[in-house]
Amino acid sequence: MKQIQHNRRTVMRTVAGLAMSALIPLGVAQAADPIKVGMMLPATGTYAKLGSAIDNAFKLYVEEQGGTLAGRSIEYHAVDDESDPAKATENANRLVVRDGVDVLVGTVHSGVALAMARVAKQRDTLFLVPNAGADDLTRAQCSPNLFRTSFTNWQPAYAMGKAATGMGHKTAVTLTWKYAAGLEAVNGFKQAFEEGGGKVVKELTTPFPGVEFQSFLTEIAALKPDAVYVFFAGGGAAKFAKDYAAAGLKDSVPLYSSGFLTDGTLGAMGGAGEGLITALHYADGLDNAKDKAFRAAYQAKYGMPPDVYAVQGYDAAQLLHAGLKAVGGDMSKKAEMRAAMRSATIESPRGNFTLSSSHNPVQDIYLRKASGEENPSTGIAAKALADPGTGCKM
Repeated sequence: MKQIQHNRRTVMRTVAGLAMSALIPLGVAQAADPIKVGMMLPATGTYAKLGSAIDNAFKLYVEEQGGTLAGRSIEYHAVDDESDPAKATENANRLVVRDGVDVLVGTVHSGVALAMARVAKQRDTLFLVPNAGADDLTRAQCSPNLFRTSFTNWQPAYAMGKAATGMGHKTAVTLTWKYAAGLEAVNGFKQAFEEGGGKVVKELTTPFPGVEFQSFLTEIAALKPDAVYVFFAGGGAAKFAKDYAAAGLKDSVPLYSSGFLTDGTLGAMGGAGEGLITALHYADGLDNAKDKAFRAAYQAKYGMPPDVYAVQGYDAAQLLHAGLKAVGGDMSKKAEMRAAMRSATIESPRGNFTLSSSHNPVQDIYLRKASGEENPSTGIAAKALADPGTGCKM
């Protein structure tokens, strides 16, 4: 008899518990759980410093909101992507499948990001791209779950090509690592440069992440172009600028690039970067309140000034917050959240930007001239430049 009474009480408590649960809205129940954010960024190798800047600034924004976004705490899971596309699928699956992250954030290397995008699309996981500029991410491989807060490789390169012809240059040589980011940047520069009446007379490439440039510098000297356009970043950028100056070319053949050549690398160039002209969606010393506050907060937190990579990481967190606020922190409302992100205006340190229909920033591209360890703006190379989004179908 006692056993029967015990079973009855157990059943009644269970029924009562289920009844109470039914009265709690799903979003409220979910709000008690943290949002799992998978940070897949380079922690070692050529791009380690860039990955650190993105990670720092993303977390800075969350800290500025009190450690929560739309009432949800944030739980970070991290994987070093090693800038290795061969390991990208496995690493992305560690976060998406094994750790069950709600949001995937990454990365710097375009080849790695393309693999991440495929994993995220298969699992319908929200994917935020805070750097990798692979054109296809927001062109042929665009997806409702993929949002980028950086650029396409085409954008700053195209703007630089326009600026170069505006300076009167008629011939150019290009040089890049032979991988997606570099090849797409060179194509963007060439498109604008030749639309403006110039001619790219030679396109040179070297394997990533090789830094032996002497043979290319000899060839450039022999060709005697009006200008040289390159795409390098991180440690490779510093090495190239030093070698270019040491070869005596800096003073005879103007060197141009997307801003990644000089962002975060001027100190390592030891003066070889002084005066280099680049084009990018961010510059030092912009006259807006958001940038001033951001730079002060980042300097106070990390003991160094932020660069474009930090801006992109900060804005990735801002975009996530915009989506979460629209759904009261309930990530199960995927369509509503993504619609809010797609229509958001982000108050960025770079200046306000919106997103194109393929989820890529529509933004000003600044012309910058390196001075000391900074890249101050000398004007706008292209106003509200949108990537064409060729091939995107959503």
